[in-house]
Amino acid sequence: MYRVFEALDELVQTVEQAYGVPMTPNCMVPRNDVLALLDDLRNALPMEIDDAQDVLDKQDDILRGAEERAREIVQDAQAEADDTINGASSEAAAIMDDAQARATATISEADEEADRTVVSARNEADRLVSEGNAAYERYVNEGIAEQQRLVDESEVTRRANEEARRIVDAAHSDSDRLRTEADEFVDNKLADFEESLSSILRTVTSDRAALRRGAGLSGQQRQQPGQGYASRGTTRARRPRSE
Repeated sequence: MYRVFEALDELVQTVEQAYGVPMTPNCMVPRNDVLALLDDLRNALPMEIDDAQDVLDKQDDILRGAEERAREIVQDAQAEADDTINGASSEAAAIMDDAQARATATISEADEEADRTVVSARNEADRLVSEGNAAYERYVNEGIAEQQRLVDESEVTRRANEEARRIVDAAHSDSDRLRTEADEFVDNKLADFEESLSSILRTVTSDRAALRRGAGLSGQQRQQPGQGYASRGTTRARRPRSE
């Protein structure tokens, strides 16, 4: 390809250096040199240019063949597209029919399930209402019974309190009575003991006085063994108990 440019440059230089023909724009060039340069230029041209020329020469045939091939391709594509569309339409129709059938079956099953669920829910609601009413009545009865029991317990408590107060009052009365009787008993015993001690004291005093006088036992006869003092048989008047 580089030789092409060199041959063109030499050809231009040859034309520029050629002798001109007077009174005309023509010039005189050496024929052999120019032909040699043209041969070099022809030989230096790549084969693709020749092939391109062949293509240009056959372009009408190539265009007609390409157009026919394009029409065939378009027709084949159109036929294939029609077949694809027809197949897709058939498949879509089948899918739609199947989907419609499945939807109908699903709706039927859903309706049946909904009916069963509603019936079950109603039965469960009735059962819960019955249990609630029974529980309500049971709780009400238990509340009434508990109220009555509390009322009875209140009455029993009141009576027990009254009985307890009565028992406490009776216990206080018995305690006061027993204390009084005990005080009287102790006072009587102390009075008897005081009387005995007083009699013994008088006897001892009299005997001591008699001993000092040497006259025996206070001018009285000695008592026989086993005989008590005469004064012991007498009972002194009981002194009143001091409060």
